[in-house]
Amino acid sequence: MLRRVIQVLSCLLLSAVVFAPLSFANEWNEKTIFTFNEPFEVPGRVLPAGTYVFKLADSLSDRDVVQIFNKDQNKLYATIMGIPDYRMRTPSKTIVTFDERPKGSPEALDAWFYPGDNFGIEFVYPKERAMSLAKAKTIAPCWRIRPRPKPKRRS
Repeated sequence: MLRRVIQVLSCLLLSAVVFAPLSFANEWNEKTIFTFNEPFEVPGRVLPAGTYVFKLADSLSDRDVVQIFNKDQNKLYATIMGIPDYRMRTPSKTIVTFDERPKGSPEALDAWFYPGDNFGIEFVYPKERAMSLAKAKTIAPCWRIRPRPKPKRRS
């Protein structure tokens, strides 16, 4: 009887070990489907409006490499090395942020956060492109605060 219980428990444990990775496949690679209604820029290229699949590259050692595929996942458009980004509040939905670009230029993908994860991926642009875009940014005016006049002393 005891032997039978041990066999059943061993089978259950083996099943859990074998099938657990399959149940978390989308969470492991953070596969996310995006539909963009305008062209957008990723490091190295501009992609036209359309539906794309973003997912982390299948690597145990580096979790900051993002691959961008077409919606059928049969054409790879870009493989991008990112850097870890962090949000104080854990998002309940996918969050994508865009960086400001000059008028007439496509918006540039800045960061991607998967639901339930404080850590996301910040996309890094080549130095030359980043410098030219930084020069083109418009700076919003800020209010100037005038110092209070010093009170006059009465003699």
